[in-house]
Amino acid sequence: MLHMKGITKAFNGNTVLRDVEFDLEPGEIHALMGENGAGKSTMMKVLTGIHPKDEGAITWKGQEVAFKSPQEAEEAGIAVIHQELNILPYLSIAENLFLGKEETLGKTGILKTKKMETEAKQRLAELGLNIDPSAEAATLSVGQQQIVEIARALSSNAEVIIMDEPTAALTDREIEQLFKTVRALKDKGVAFIYISHRMEEIFAICDRITVLRDGQWVGVKRIAETNFDEIVQMMVGRALGDRFPERAATLGDTILEVSGLTRDPYFRDVSFEVKQGEIVALAGLMGAGRTEIVQSLFGYKKATAGKVKINGKSVKIRTPHDAIGHGLAYVTEDRKSEGLILDFSVEQNISLSNFPTLSSNGLMSAKKERALFDRMKERLGIRTSSPELPVKSLSGGNQQKVVLSKWLGTNPSILILDEPTRGVDVGAKKEIYSIMNELAEKGVAIVMISSELPEVLGMADRVLVMHEGKLTAQLDNKDLTQETIMNYATGGGTRV
Repeated sequence: MLHMKGITKAFNGNTVLRDVEFDLEPGEIHALMGENGAGKSTMMKVLTGIHPKDEGAITWKGQEVAFKSPQEAEEAGIAVIHQELNILPYLSIAENLFLGKEETLGKTGILKTKKMETEAKQRLAELGLNIDPSAEAATLSVGQQQIVEIARALSSNAEVIIMDEPTAALTDREIEQLFKTVRALKDKGVAFIYISHRMEEIFAICDRITVLRDGQWVGVKRIAETNFDEIVQMMVGRALGDRFPERAATLGDTILEVSGLTRDPYFRDVSFEVKQGEIVALAGLMGAGRTEIVQSLFGYKKATAGKVKINGKSVKIRTPHDAIGHGLAYVTEDRKSEGLILDFSVEQNISLSNFPTLSSNGLMSAKKERALFDRMKERLGIRTSSPELPVKSLSGGNQQKVVLSKWLGTNPSILILDEPTRGVDVGAKKEIYSIMNELAEKGVAIVMISSELPEVLGMADRVLVMHEGKLTAQLDNKDLTQETIMNYATGGGTRV
């Protein structure tokens, strides 16, 4: 039904797609994979009319096409669900579903609210979502918002739905419901282009995989005829070996002690400790209170009770400035809104947490700032053509390395990592894991939040499991399984 052949695209003389091809069959779920910066998003933007192609041809249902806008592509039957969902929170669910296609009384502009709500309820029920369509969209979980986006795409009679990192912020239950919906639509002939860095998902839901590398087509494989290692080699051009570097943890003294930490209603009476050189993972379902705990530890949100000790001494951390002074660093979950200033350069973003060491008498030293950039670029392998490039122009994996650089420049003794590899390709993940190991070997204590259980099992020395604001288990990572973690994460007892 769709064939892209010989697609080439350049920006300002820089070729980002070169002679790329892709095809899609009716009722197929086709994964598009590659490292960050491989050209996946650009390819989809060429398909949907955001960028005109320089060379090549796009054939849609037997006819050569060149869509001039996403609206034109959608009218032809190709819809996109972006990683950043396009839900307007203060409109009703029904109004979001009919956005731009409102039912009105003639030309009066008066909405047929009841009719829209009835149709919305029916469409959402067909996708397994039974909710009140008159409620504000802000009341929906991220997973439910995804279903509303799918319903909106189908309302325009979409025959192809492009999904970009659709599960990045979903719970396991929401992923299960999303996959159930996708499979039901596949059975009705709807095709999906599925972009994700989560290899387990690709092998669970997709029929074929097309791999891009450095803007070029590498190959296409049927899921039944390939494996994880082959796809990784196609993506990065080399074998990565084991997904996780070997941990040879040599633990030092206890550096961080948390006792009875509470911030109602998010979490209560949480106690744990972390040793020098130890990686401790906070696991649990979304909403369990993991992020809120580290926000309070870092002084970003105030705890209502509890004590924190660093190197055996009680400390008061009221602000992030206090936290930095006590040797803490915090890589936040959402790098774009909380970790970076997107219009600032790469160099300026790396400098953000390092003003005391890069300035004198309130004036920044350009020489010191460039030296820090050079050091971090070398250490973390940041791929950028210039230190003065806006950080928003970098791939997701390189943006994450910039956030890490910002904090490593402060030489922290305690590093908090909230979803450190979300939206990061498999090659960059391995690099981040190696950096974590290197820091731990130097005695840095690491507290990691991750929703990817293979990552938790692959990197952590100990796992702390949260359920509905309570710490339900502290587990050594010896013979630990995903099932054991999920048991405690869903309220199946305590082991503290």
